[in-house]
Amino acid sequence: MERANLISDLRKNLVECLNLEGVGDDELAPSTPLFGDGGLGLDSVDALEIVVMLEKKYGIVVDSGVNSKEAFYSIEKLADFVAERAK
Repeated sequence: MERANLISDLRKNLVECLNLEGVGDDELAPSTPLFGDGGLGLDSVDALEIVVMLEKKYGIVVDSGVNSKEAFYSIEKLADFVAERAK
């Protein structure tokens, strides 16, 4: 999948799986931090939901050796993570 399409797809899937009320997928900038202050403010429960979504939608196994802080930093980083593992 082309990177731009993957980013768009991830935005839609994140809004859906995390039930981000009042946030449209078109409002999520690809570089916005997903966790912590200054971003969406997601937490560890949200991270688990993202892992489940990645496994279901993209067939990617997220193991304990993954640097999740880096891979899950933003939608752009998440797209890179998915693209690497989908090869």
